Amino acid sequence: MGDVEMNSALNIMRRMPPTKIELNLSGLVNLMPDLTDELLQRVDQPLQAAKDPVNGKQYLLSDYNRDADSYRSPWSNNYNPELPDGLKPSKTLRVLEEKCNAVFDSYRQLYYEGGVSSAYLWDQDEEGAFAGCFLIKKEVIEPQRKVSEGSWDSIHVVDVIPQAGAKWGKGTFEYHLTTTVMLAMVTSKGDAGDVTLSGSLTRQAKPKTLKIKSEDDHVVNIGSMIEEMEIDVRNQMDGLYIQKTREVVNSIRRPVHASDLPSQAFVADLTGAIKGMRMK
Repeated sequence: MGDVEMNSALNIMRRMPPTKIELNLSGLVNLMPDLTDELLQRVDQPLQAAKDPVNGKQYLLSDYNRDADSYRSPWSNNYNPELPDGLKPSKTLRVLEEKCNAVFDSYRQLYYEGGVSSAYLWDQDEEGAFAGCFLIKKEVIEPQRKVSEGSWDSIHVVDVIPQAGAKWGKGTFEYHLTTTVMLAMVTSKGDAGDVTLSGSLTRQAKPKTLKIKSEDDHVVNIGSMIEEMEIDVRNQMDGLYIQKTREVVNSIRRPVHASDLPSQAFVADLTGAIKGMRMK
């Protein structure tokens, strides 16, 4: 019965407006409290940011850095609120996590020119295997290009699996990447008037098997896969949401421009011809 209820809940969430994910998810959790943990894990929500009390840096909150009601900061490795027994990566993996955050922060600044990014890694049962989540959130702070409000949330989940004979930092590893992007835009100017556009897109990259000579190669391999996937998702978003919406709107209504209106001379001639016919 639990599987039936979960599938029904996920089907409901797929049909709800993406801009109201948190509200709708909260309603489902109240209706089905027994499925709370699984719903929170399986339904992607818009990312929220918090400030690390140790160094003042912002980091993103997600189910991947949550333990109980506390969230771990990738900058200080501390939970907020404090949680002494909170789950943390091993010392070796923590070093790699710090490198991932430094590189990913530079990537965010170059591609997004703002926003917040976070990277979280955790150990897997198999020796040398680990998984990670790379998050980016960018919001429209000031209206620009007719967009008054908007946000971009990208969630990249990576699994790194060692192949036969591979050890930590050396050997052949297989990389799996799943990406979810949530986009929301509100425009209040222009010929289209007030328009709210929102949606989400989830894609899986083809697994890659790559050799590494040091643990730093993990950062390079994961970063390359995320960069390729984000470029592909942006192109799909443009074709799937932006262009399709424009096509639908144009088929429904066509803004009338001054150039489309009849000239005054033509209107005057037409009016004169009608009056002449009436006089006859």
